[in-house]
Amino acid sequence: MFVYVIQSLQDGRLYKGISRNPYERLKQHNSGKTKSTKGFRPWKLIYKEQYETTQEARNREKYLKSGAGRAYLHNIINKNGLIA
Repeated sequence: MFVYVIQSLQDGRLYKGISRNPYERLKQHNSGKTKSTKGFRPWKLIYKEQYETTQEARNREKYLKSGAGRAYLHNIINKNGLIA
């Protein structure tokens, strides 16, 4: 199971989620099949981590959605020269 982060190329916002196949999930986001991301297309996959279990992935997703997790992602984005 993967935790993934995608970024809107429209306004730079980030979306965090979990999926068995983050590339296929990105296609769903970009095709408008996800209500919460539909209005901010297109999206680009900027980060992913793999976990053994769904519970581990959910825990990490929850962390990345927290204040500390957002700061962690912001540091990675700045360090790697990504859009945000």
